[in-house]
Amino acid sequence: MKYIVCEKPGEFILKEKEAPVRKPGEALLQINKVGICGTDLHAYSGNQAFFTYPRILGHELASEVLEIDENAKGIKAGDKVVVMPYVSCGECIACRNGKTNCCTNIRVLGVHADGGMQEQITVPANILLPANNLSNDQMAIVEPLAIGAHAIRRADVKAGETVVVVGGCGPIGIGIMKLAQIAGAKVIALDMNEDRLKYAKESIGVDYVVNVSNDPVKQIEEITNGDLATAVFDASGNKFALEACPDYMAHGGRFVLVGLSKGELTYTHPKVHAKEMTLMCSRNATTEDFEHVISVLDQFPTESFITHSVPFTEMIANFDSWLKPETGVIKATVNFN
Repeated sequence: MKYIVCEKPGEFILKEKEAPVRKPGEALLQINKVGICGTDLHAYSGNQAFFTYPRILGHELASEVLEIDENAKGIKAGDKVVVMPYVSCGECIACRNGKTNCCTNIRVLGVHADGGMQEQITVPANILLPANNLSNDQMAIVEPLAIGAHAIRRADVKAGETVVVVGGCGPIGIGIMKLAQIAGAKVIALDMNEDRLKYAKESIGVDYVVNVSNDPVKQIEEITNGDLATAVFDASGNKFALEACPDYMAHGGRFVLVGLSKGELTYTHPKVHAKEMTLMCSRNATTEDFEHVISVLDQFPTESFITHSVPFTEMIANFDSWLKPETGVIKATVNFN
């Protein structure tokens, strides 16, 4: 079978190898479509934490079961499935407390272990979710939306409150914004890309858009009658954006770090202390988050979200262009079938 491996930063190679053989407790999957996410882009650029090379990327997967043992979920050969790509140990303190998303020994497909950028793959059967009601396009975006769903659940977003999403017009931010709306919140998208802000307003239907280059604190104050936002989410991973986020947050508010920065962050203690800021990180997602996304996916504009799609034989030639904002990429996908 064919597969694509990132040998080192800046280098993909299309190769062939023997098809995998399923072990007991595993499922053999046919990969139909792979979504490209920020992790893949950063890994290719050599700017991804927790990463080693060579690596087969890909953890946003639309797949079909070729072989599987009898299982409690009733999944059988021929079924379409979403892969929850976080393989947890089930034994550590996080797993024992139901936080499998931050297992101390977690292995994320496409990051710590080889992912789905290949025609077939074997995975533990217990990380599969039935998805016969979804299209391949929908299946390929469940995982990034589940990242947003987990962040929304972490922050316990309530109907009627106002939230700011920084870097809100990237793929993860768009998911956070739409899921916050579904939860009943008013959403302010904060970004510097006018085309993406326009997309957030017209296609996602966010309540307000703010260009970060034009005094964002003042704009947010005007929108909220001086209150600022009760929850602020960073989906950018940008150091300067992350350090500015508390300025957008109301007294008594929550700040949720979803994007990942590799370096140190600095905050002025009196400023954040005065607001009694709750700071929390949001990592990966759990089964509950995936199930929630699947249940509300009909409310998400999948067709406009996926802006680029190519056969796997053309991925290497196109990948560099997906790093460039001027190409208008929101979500690119690679078709294996």
